[in-house]
Amino acid sequence: MPPKLKRFVSPGKGNGLRATVRIRRGELVYSAEPLACCVSNKLARDVCHHCFSRRENLLRCSQCKMARYCNTTCQKQAWCGHKTECKCLKSLRPRVPTDSVRLAARLIFALLSPSKSSSEELYTLEEHESHLSSMSENKKQGLSQLASMLELYVQQEVPDLAQEGASALPPSCRDPLSLIAKVTCNCFTISDGELQEIGVGLYPSLSLLNHDCWPNCVMVFVGTKLQLRAVRDINPEEELTISYIETLSSTEERRRQLEDQYHFTCRCQHCDSQDKDGLMLSGHKSTWDPLKEALPRLEGLKAESDWQALLEGCSHLLSTVGCDVSDENVYKLRMTDMAADACIHLGHWEEAVGYGEKTLPVYRSFFRFCIQLVMYRESFSSVRMMHTSSLQAVHGSLLDVFMLHIFYRLTHACECLCSCLHINKHVLGPLTCVKLSFKIDNLNCLS
Repeated sequence: MPPKLKRFVSPGKGNGLRATVRIRRGELVYSAEPLACCVSNKLARDVCHHCFSRRENLLRCSQCKMARYCNTTCQKQAWCGHKTECKCLKSLRPRVPTDSVRLAARLIFALLSPSKSSSEELYTLEEHESHLSSMSENKKQGLSQLASMLELYVQQEVPDLAQEGASALPPSCRDPLSLIAKVTCNCFTISDGELQEIGVGLYPSLSLLNHDCWPNCVMVFVGTKLQLRAVRDINPEEELTISYIETLSSTEERRRQLEDQYHFTCRCQHCDSQDKDGLMLSGHKSTWDPLKEALPRLEGLKAESDWQALLEGCSHLLSTVGCDVSDENVYKLRMTDMAADACIHLGHWEEAVGYGEKTLPVYRSFFRFCIQLVMYRESFSSVRMMHTSSLQAVHGSLLDVFMLHIFYRLTHACECLCSCLHINKHVLGPLTCVKLSFKIDNLNCLS
């Protein structure tokens, strides 16, 4: 099958990717395995370092004491990539390098042992931008410290990156500072089925994707494999775009984050028009400001999976401050969304439906496309649990609303939803199943 995308020079943006054929909404555009990846340090005990699955009682590497695996099969399959890293981790113990340093090191080891797949990339590591020239001195200083840590970490296997032992590396990758800068600017956050960060990875070809606050594609992770899927119909020769950041924020916040992290000012249609800012920032600032100020703390609780504390924090603020704030206010919306997530994890199904019912019309007003936010098929484990537990007592229309809210957050839902419907007809009833099937058809995501 001919490729659905190709590299080109995007006016005003530099390199990019565009479609070679018509692509339907929900269709798989491209998939890639990482050139290098690693589990986040904060989840090193909870996630398999090979398949990136969350499990209890993982087997620990007896040498480095850090890497963990589901079973001996995962451990054996990971050994080729872990054996060099293992020596470095062991030599540095009890210190543990940062995620970016570990990723850069794994990249070095991968480049010194090139595979066929890495030679088939559309975009080489040498072509990746480091953006050092546009960085502030403070940021450069921070990267310099990481570069020093990288040299210390890999010296067991690569004593001097600039010397003969590293001659297989691209020239710009022999400079630790340039390499660290490239890694931090071009890596992707790997997330699980609940959209929680579990690791970082480098996918060179997909680094060509440019940003748009109304993107036509999203990235979906299945383990460490990255899938690029269309969120709307794409015409031949149209540029493929993703959003580098959370788009559910004001133009000022989006532009500031993009400038700080990616060193460019966004000029997409959504930013230039600022068409949703009035709705997102509805109400008096003095009224919704406490919600905005509380979000970083609550997002930290979500990252730590402290669902009870998250729900208590969200529900308290929503019942006190939030009652005077419009549902369309972006800070209230994000808090309500987090409350719904917490309820799902805690098994508070009826409460989750209530929060979902509040956010659904707001998402409809914010997003042009019926599929904008992403959930993975593993997320349906929570939905399946709902169907067979206390949601049997919930009125069908509320369940319908909540399920539609979930659908709004999918890009590759079809097989998941069909499976979900098949195993739960006895709970939902035939009429509701027909309604949900109709919604699946209307999503037009069958390829």
